Amino acid sequence: QVQLVESGGGLVQFGGSLRLSCAASALTFSRYAMSWYRQAPGKERELVAGISSDGSTTNYVDSVKGRFTISRDNAKNTVYLQMNSLKPEDTAVYYCRAVFFRDAYWGQGTQVTVSS
Repeated sequence: QVQLVESGGGLVQFGGSLRLSCAASALTFSRYAMSWYRQAPGKERELVAGISSDGSTTNYVDSVKGRFTISRDNAKNTVYLQMNSLKPEDTAVYYCRAVFFRDAYWGQGTQVTVSS
């Protein structure tokens, strides 16, 4: 059974940093494009960052460009999201997603709370 398990969330002050991890199991990780989404209370889930299967291409929503960095380690079946200069508006549940053609999986999410 495919599992995506996020970790690294928590409470951080304005301007602080967190590093999220998403560990995948029971799939050929190196085939999958990976992405991070977030959902704040009362808002729709939005794409935050994505990375291609080989890590050569990344993309970010404008609001996090220059602050967040997505990366992956295919040997460890893990994708990361380094979040710097955090703002209260970054507060949300963060989810990782794996996609390979019609196969798509979500993790269970990890809460990130940024205090002002």
